[in-house]
Amino acid sequence: MTIAEFTKLTNLAATRLGTEVIFATDDFFADKARLINPEAPIFVPDKYDDNGKWMDGWESRRKRIEGHDFAVIKLGCSGIINGFEVDTSHFTGNFPPFCSIDVANPTAEIPDENDWQEIVGRSELQGDSQHYYAVESTSIWTHIRLHIFPDGGVARLRVYGQVFIDWDNFERSKIIDLAALEYGGRAIYANDMHFGVPENLIAPGNGVNMGDGWETRRNLERATDPDYWTKTHDFAILELAHMGEVERIIIDTAFFKGNFPDRVSIQAANLSGLSDEEVTVQSKNWPKILPVQKLIADNEHEFVPQNANPITHIRLNIYPDGGVSRLRMFGKIIG
Repeated sequence: MTIAEFTKLTNLAATRLGTEVIFATDDFFADKARLINPEAPIFVPDKYDDNGKWMDGWESRRKRIEGHDFAVIKLGCSGIINGFEVDTSHFTGNFPPFCSIDVANPTAEIPDENDWQEIVGRSELQGDSQHYYAVESTSIWTHIRLHIFPDGGVARLRVYGQVFIDWDNFERSKIIDLAALEYGGRAIYANDMHFGVPENLIAPGNGVNMGDGWETRRNLERATDPDYWTKTHDFAILELAHMGEVERIIIDTAFFKGNFPDRVSIQAANLSGLSDEEVTVQSKNWPKILPVQKLIADNEHEFVPQNANPITHIRLNIYPDGGVSRLRMFGKIIG
């Protein structure tokens, strides 16, 4: 799998999925927890703390003994891993020259040394750079161990892959959010992501602010064409975690007060074996399971779909543009 392909997958190390950095040999200069912060790393020139220069990442002290440093991450959702990103942004004279990555799926709460398996061998790092590592594995992993040699700072670690759910033993009568990120739902495409990515639509919990949603830019054509919004619109395409029958839809415009979409509709299809690009091209012709509906600001809207046929993909259309905080597709899995 190429870099372009695996970076479209779910970041299994996302804090909103419950991922935690549970151990580091040393985080004297910068807290290990920052390693998986969701925001892009920043640099604040004049910010210092009691131990020295404040850095947005994980940074150990200069090692004066034998050995090297490492950090252990417990994934919030177990999954199949397709690639890693090791980001040394803003670490210029204090980045580690090498790293390697191990994975584990222990039977106990904490992995012991026999549980670990190397998945990325010792690799050279550069300062202030992003490093990508594609891996081939179909195993399910729950823990990551990032080694740095011998010490230094890493801004972020991203772990791209597919959330694992044991669907074979899943209760078929249970009502779930079929689009939920924590079940393996995935954002495939959006025609505009200027202010927020479509993955936010299916994130756990309620949105925390206007930045925690999917929001498109104002289209400048509206200044010269008053009928613009009736001619075109923005849209996002999502793959459900599992094929299912949708019984109830929630569209939440929380925090979007002067920039919520005027209307919304949802199209859906039952597909298999298609690439994301093929799905995107076909989506404009899918049948509507939710015809055009009026929205209001900062509000949770509940709808019943027009049919409950099994579906695997949905296309959320917003007219003409704006922001949506969350989308929920409640139903039962099929198959």
